[in-house]
Amino acid sequence: MHTQTWHGHATKGHVAKKAAVLIGCTALVLGLTGTGAQAGSRDLGRQVLGAGDGWGSEGAGTTGGSAADAEHVYTVTTWAEFKAALKAGGDAPKVIKVDGMIDAVSEGCDAFVTGGYDLQQYLKDYDPAVWGNDEVASGPQEDARVASAANQDTEIKANIPSNTTIVGVGKNSGILGGSLQIKGVSNVIMRNLTIEAPLDCFPKWDPTDDNKTGNWNSEYDAVVVYGTDHVWVDHNTFTDGRYPDSERPVYFGKVFQQHDGLTDIVRGSNYVTVSWNRFENHDKNMLIGNGDGLASTDGGKLKVTMHHNRFDGILQRSPRVRFGQVDVYNNHYVVTEEQKDDYYLFGVGISSQLHATDNAISLPAGASVGKVLKKWNESPLTAGNNYVNGKLTDLIAVHNAEIPAETLQSGAGWTPTLRTKVDNPKAVPGIVNRCAGAGRLG
Repeated sequence: MHTQTWHGHATKGHVAKKAAVLIGCTALVLGLTGTGAQAGSRDLGRQVLGAGDGWGSEGAGTTGGSAADAEHVYTVTTWAEFKAALKAGGDAPKVIKVDGMIDAVSEGCDAFVTGGYDLQQYLKDYDPAVWGNDEVASGPQEDARVASAANQDTEIKANIPSNTTIVGVGKNSGILGGSLQIKGVSNVIMRNLTIEAPLDCFPKWDPTDDNKTGNWNSEYDAVVVYGTDHVWVDHNTFTDGRYPDSERPVYFGKVFQQHDGLTDIVRGSNYVTVSWNRFENHDKNMLIGNGDGLASTDGGKLKVTMHHNRFDGILQRSPRVRFGQVDVYNNHYVVTEEQKDDYYLFGVGISSQLHATDNAISLPAGASVGKVLKKWNESPLTAGNNYVNGKLTDLIAVHNAEIPAETLQSGAGWTPTLRTKVDNPKAVPGIVNRCAGAGRLG
């Protein structure tokens, strides 16, 4: 097969020898997912989601661009090449191989500035001591911020077409600062990518937010699955990378928030499997459903499976669920000392049908176990056989005892059938730590 490239040289094949632990992970994961001979191929672009592996395997399953012909296999090394490859060939099956870390904001935030936007002037104009907290920001600097933000929006968003597989080459490939929009399409696979969450260069100050104390609001999720069916997100690493929230400045007494979600699944999306990923050092992780008033769009959809993922230093939304039948099993959650007073893992939202079992949770000393669950609406859930710090724990009972004002009911009303091998939760931390994330398969 000839691999098409987007500039004047062909990329050399990756021939590095794998470490023994990664060989072990490959064998283990293939055995667990049941992906069979096709998944055993050395070419990640030709692998498909195995039968019975979560909601993404429903019906015809998720095959991405595995059937692509030679003319629709691309190797890309820059953001411009990546976006060009996405546009080429329409919805014909395609495989895009990302070789190395490609930067969507390689020229920096200054490249997007227009209209005279200046952060220092913005801060002077909308200082609560000057502007107050009764009206939203308006005027020349807010107009310039909006125009500058529009430039960034155009540049960093990449629309993923139907029947596409995107894979990282080797152990250190992925995307810095881009926002992948899987929107209104079908049949997409993303694997073996390190994805650094996009940094909003132009957060909006809303003086009226947070009970009129003001707040900074940011845009751009790393991955958005919007109105799309059959998606497999596997063996990726999602992180804030070079720009952790802990290093963001504080203005007007509020953190200059420049991150939004890592992986949101919204607006009638359906049949999604999220497996063997690492989610690291981030605040808002994953919304499944993004509005209480969307029953006509989301009802009967938002069916998502999450298994064998590692969540380390994630403050909230792992996931926060509305409407969907969401199966969450064999994941490992690690809450940090810094987060223990203000965290939750599973958000129970309107009409959600969360089935969270067989997970491992690691909490620091003094952390409230009851905060593992967070209730927004009266939606029963199933939460059995979960272990906290190696001990079998009834999460619902502990939550209700510790937070009686948010009493939760047991029984999601459905039982998952699309599961591969379910590991003993006591073994999950070791398995997931070894094998989840980019660079640990293929």
